[in-house]
Amino acid sequence: SASSKRKSDWRRRVKSEYMRLRQLKRLKKVEEVKALFVSNSKKIEEKTNILNAEWSKLRLQPIPRSTSSGSLPSKKLCTVESGYTGFKTQVTPLRNLTTVAGIPFMYSWSPLQHNYMVEDETFLHNIPYMGDEVLEQDEAFLEELIDNYDGVHGDRGACFICIYYIFLLVSQSSEVRDASCTKKIPHDKIFTAIASMFPYKGTMEELKEKYKDLLEPASPVKLPPLCTPNIDGPFAKSVQREQSLHSFHTLFCRRCFKYDCFLHPFHASPNVYKRKNKEIRIETEPCGADCFLLQACLVQHSPPLQPEFADQYMLRSQRSRRRRKQPRPPSLSCPGPSGSLEEVKDGDSDHENTSSSEEHSRCQTPTKLRPVEEELVGPPTEEDPWTGAEESLFRVLHGTYYNNFCSIARLIGSKNCKQVYEFAVKEVLIHRVPVQDGGISPQKKKRKHRQCSTMSHHIVLHLPPDNSSNQVYNYQPCDHPDHPCDSSCPCVMTQNFCEKFCRCETECQNRFPGCRCKTQCNTKQCPCYLAVRECDPDLCMTCGAADHWDSKVVSCKNCSIQRGLKKHLLLAPSDVAGWGTFIKESVQKNDFISEYCGELISQDEADRRGRIYDKYMSSFLFNLNNDYVVDATRKGNKIRFANHSVNPNCYAKVVMVNGDHRIGIFAKRAILQGEELFFDYRYSQADALKYVGIEREVEGT
Repeated sequence: SASSKRKSDWRRRVKSEYMRLRQLKRLKKVEEVKALFVSNSKKIEEKTNILNAEWSKLRLQPIPRSTSSGSLPSKKLCTVESGYTGFKTQVTPLRNLTTVAGIPFMYSWSPLQHNYMVEDETFLHNIPYMGDEVLEQDEAFLEELIDNYDGVHGDRGACFICIYYIFLLVSQSSEVRDASCTKKIPHDKIFTAIASMFPYKGTMEELKEKYKDLLEPASPVKLPPLCTPNIDGPFAKSVQREQSLHSFHTLFCRRCFKYDCFLHPFHASPNVYKRKNKEIRIETEPCGADCFLLQACLVQHSPPLQPEFADQYMLRSQRSRRRRKQPRPPSLSCPGPSGSLEEVKDGDSDHENTSSSEEHSRCQTPTKLRPVEEELVGPPTEEDPWTGAEESLFRVLHGTYYNNFCSIARLIGSKNCKQVYEFAVKEVLIHRVPVQDGGISPQKKKRKHRQCSTMSHHIVLHLPPDNSSNQVYNYQPCDHPDHPCDSSCPCVMTQNFCEKFCRCETECQNRFPGCRCKTQCNTKQCPCYLAVRECDPDLCMTCGAADHWDSKVVSCKNCSIQRGLKKHLLLAPSDVAGWGTFIKESVQKNDFISEYCGELISQDEADRRGRIYDKYMSSFLFNLNNDYVVDATRKGNKIRFANHSVNPNCYAKVVMVNGDHRIGIFAKRAILQGEELFFDYRYSQADALKYVGIEREVEGT
């Protein structure tokens, strides 16, 4: 038909134009290389002439190339001549050095100290070279390898194109112009032809949008449509708290406390709304002459507060009177509303309305106070306008500090607390400070928590004995705050404990309670050690796991991986195979030596990589759990060079560390300084004969 013929014509036109552009670029690059070569040759010649002129004045000449006086390499001579007549020509034979054994072969790798999660590689980046024998004798292997991928990178012929070529293709192919402007308006059929020729660059609509973006001149001020101007910049705007903290909630990892972490980038965990161990401190003494507390004293005869704020004041006043043993100085006390601004400590850390996350940034029902500016004594103060940056910063800080306007003013820096208080009244942001849940007494809550902990210990003591990798699943926080953890909970389904990152209740019976040991936590008497977990510094408060985080000496021996308390390792040629890992210091039995680090890949990706590693007869894959594998081939640490042995001096163990499975290498016996490290790769008998050439000698005892 006519339409199909036009499409084919456009495809031919696009293809010919594309090939012409590539040829022009290639010729241009060749001419640039030629010009640079000629220029460099001239510079070298000029420099050589200058040096020769200087050497001629000193009656020196450069050393000529050595000439061979025979066919044997040992007969090669080196001649040195001098321009002085008194010096004889020196001739000396070249001495060949004795052959030195080369170092073992090693592929390049990048060192790292933590696991690094990567995406699956569905396209084969290159056809691996494994020698001519594999190409000639095992052609089926390469065909099978390619079939496991969606394709080979660069195997699409002319289907690869950069965005610059798209712009040139559209510009050259377009023949329609707008009469009102000088910009070219390409027809949709051009984008359709390019999209059919280069399907990996997007659809026709996507190519059209990219072309429009390239037509617009770049502006240093213009931001992407979803970005908020920098709060410290000249274009700062007054935005809501959720918009100011959008990048924080999007990029900040609440499991490892890092921005844009590489361990949990592809599986976003649910937002943790509940804040743990929170204290809210309200200022009780004026911070200066313009403090809002003095303003509250001046309006002591003002009408009473609304019921919510009044109830809050009564609760705080009663608790404050019970705690205080000495009365306040009369000069700093004032009746009325100022009594509601005493110190408050929140006893309940699990109140859901205390959230400072993105969805619950305004977590309490705001209560607007009666404006007090009209009742102030003296002339009104001069109006100090708020900038957009100050307003945005106030909304961010108010979600954390609530009615502590003195602290908010100190953090803002450009406003006093009276101005901050007045702005809060204007914004209707006087919140009721959260109090204890439902009037539950601390004694009852403590008893309830103790019962929950006992139940959790009962769960720990009845763990299944089989804790091998085929029974271990990756942990993902559960996200069902409206109902308890039952058989539908992902943690229960994968036989994992609920961790501190889950959104279930703290009284959840599937939640791990931690330990209350007072010893070293290195025996099965410790619930954490029994459950093959490291002690959590947020849960285990008595064993020392939470003490002296910057110290290398701690009483708890079950927190070495998270603290990075590894031993000093050395890399040297091994007597068994290739390179080996040696220890620089003596260690005792069961001491932590190092963590086995590498790329965190899926099981499917490990199968694809493993086919190539088997042909190389070198693999650094280590099963982490049913979902992931640690691959130290491209990235890893020095423990990756530890060789295999059926009589090892180390052992590997997969340990749960703050919600993540990690591989620890521990001493199986006492190891002396300078010994090479070995651990069992768990090879089958056939694989052991295939991959392990030499078994190390074991000293008789």
